[in-house]
Amino acid sequence: MRTDARPGGAVHGDPPDDPLTEALRTGPFHLALRTAVRRRGLALHRIRHHLAEQGLQVSVTSLSYWQRGERVPARTGSVQVVRALEHILDIAPGALVRLLEPAPGGTTGTPRAARRYQELIGSDTAVLHLLDQLDCPTEDRLHTVSQSEQVHLGPRRELWHREIQQLVRAHRGNVDRYVSIYQGDPGCDITRVRVDPLDNCRVGRVRSDRAASLLAVELVFDRPLVLGETQPFRYRITDGTGGECTEYTRGFRYPVGHYLLQVYFTPPTLPVRCYRFTRRSAHAPRHRVTQVPLNGYHSAHLTEQDAGPGIVGLAWEWD
Repeated sequence: MRTDARPGGAVHGDPPDDPLTEALRTGPFHLALRTAVRRRGLALHRIRHHLAEQGLQVSVTSLSYWQRGERVPARTGSVQVVRALEHILDIAPGALVRLLEPAPGGTTGTPRAARRYQELIGSDTAVLHLLDQLDCPTEDRLHTVSQSEQVHLGPRRELWHREIQQLVRAHRGNVDRYVSIYQGDPGCDITRVRVDPLDNCRVGRVRSDRAASLLAVELVFDRPLVLGETQPFRYRITDGTGGECTEYTRGFRYPVGHYLLQVYFTPPTLPVRCYRFTRRSAHAPRHRVTQVPLNGYHSAHLTEQDAGPGIVGLAWEWD
């Protein structure tokens, strides 16, 4: 039975680690909806019929978009539809509605829909080409629940290495790998970049594009994940071949529960100023630019809690 009255619960009798309970607790909306639909065993046309019986007209196409994350219920009256879905799918009142709330600091009433991969990278076809070589769909089968990165710069102001601790959740069943993309700074010799699995993963196929200084690597889990299951893993990327590094960014297609970025500098080569910022896409202007301190351990950091899709990063200025 449920041990509290939070709206994130599923149905009575669900164990704490039930995929639907977890998806309703952490989101995103489309994963929780798809998990609830599968749990209930109803086809979308049957759900549309039940909604119509309550005087609510929603197309099967819209329901399909909602559960794939390509759109979210955003029109006037959509909350009423989502509340009806909660009843039809036999989940706690408010459990789905709460997942449509905007991120803190976001625009009121603007739900956090997933972003298409192309929206983040723009016209960078080199990335898409590498993903295609790995048979990796750009509509991800995983999303990041939380992530922590430590980035170390060397004495030549170069990006030396970065270590990533990540927790992902499966959007679909039978997912057994995560594809990481790395792009070196100008002058990088991508053939000398090394990827080391540190925890709960191994290196699979690796593809590179020397001209674009791009690397795509599969990090393979020990077994396929089922829908809604989570997987923690950790890995390191070592470079040190590129030129001067002046920023580090991370893009998210889906809302992320927690993100921490720490950048460490090597004395005596220290920046004079550090900034945090956001971008809508890779080549868009910076927004929400705020200066951050360089601490006594020669590092700067940013943290994001319940952040919407987009790009966040740190930048710095050298003498």
